[in-house]
Amino acid sequence: MKYYIIAGEASGDLHGANLMKEILKEDSEADIRFWGGDLMQATGGTLVSHYKERAFMGFVEVILNLRKIFGFIGFCKKDITEFKPDVIIFIDNSGFNLPIAKWAKERGYKTNYYISPQVWASRASRVQAIKRDIDKMFVILPFEKAFYQKYDYEVEFVGHPLIDGIAGRKQVDEEEFRNANELGEKEIIALLPGSRKQEITKILTTMLEMVDKFPKYQFVVAGAPSQTDEFYATFLEGKNVKFIKNKTYDLLSIAKAALVTSGTATLETALFKVPQVVCYKGSWLSYQIAKRIITLKYISLVNLIMDKEVVTELIQNDFTPKRLEQELQEIVEGPKREQQFLDYFELENKLGGKGASSKAAKLIVQGVKK
Repeated sequence: MKYYIIAGEASGDLHGANLMKEILKEDSEADIRFWGGDLMQATGGTLVSHYKERAFMGFVEVILNLRKIFGFIGFCKKDITEFKPDVIIFIDNSGFNLPIAKWAKERGYKTNYYISPQVWASRASRVQAIKRDIDKMFVILPFEKAFYQKYDYEVEFVGHPLIDGIAGRKQVDEEEFRNANELGEKEIIALLPGSRKQEITKILTTMLEMVDKFPKYQFVVAGAPSQTDEFYATFLEGKNVKFIKNKTYDLLSIAKAALVTSGTATLETALFKVPQVVCYKGSWLSYQIAKRIITLKYISLVNLIMDKEVVTELIQNDFTPKRLEQELQEIVEGPKREQQFLDYFELENKLGGKGASSKAAKLIVQGVKK
């Protein structure tokens, strides 16, 4: 069978790679063509386009790059037509994927969606397009099934794939890891400033202001695979901070606390049981637009899943050096540290256990073979 998978950004690449591995177990003759990243490419199949080419963040940035985006959409449609897949699998990335899904459904392609667009956060009207254009939706957050039921759309909750990725990783030898990366003996505070240039530029500088305020700790920046070492060097020059790339999980496994840009990384940090402060700052215009269309109480997945404030969110004007220092103090030595540990265990139970990628792959392959 022929599978066409479309994923964007680093988290989509991770989940796409895990899904591909499970599809290949279910269908040993699977021919997979995909839009993704290095992890998906290492799994097999044929890479059409790397997500780095489409890393546009925020409303303003998307508008400024509309010509490029429409060009990618046109090329994707042409590539699908030539490949003639038995099923198209969309992974998150709704701005790109939903227009392709509409086009594909109109032409009779079987359409599956793995990891729902965040329609529960904004523009819920998109559910109608999803009902029309997506044959089967596989969701990974427990509240999504109930959300879609309100719109009379049945979806499959398969659990969260991060649980498998974290549980299945090789245990890091802390002494060896510290020696290899020249980290010394101080307790570590991990800085996860995101994966896109725009967010790193807005957020990392403020995070780095904490280095001199907490001299008893070693600060370590987790570099994203989508950015070059040279890009990070412009922020880190002259700073008493370490930089480690492509080893975020190893870093989190030994970290005392973390400052994390909102996104999948907040959930990853929680699953490693690392106390955290969630940070986010976008362009002024993008934030003003988002504030008017996003209807959620929280922006971090941890708080959304728990439906309460487990981790402090410092957003836009609240993301200041003074507030960040206060909140970091609370999670390294204050009362919030112990409470986050307790909440993290409850969070993991809500996520549905292991096997998300396997469950999704089985259902996808079964649907294709019907």
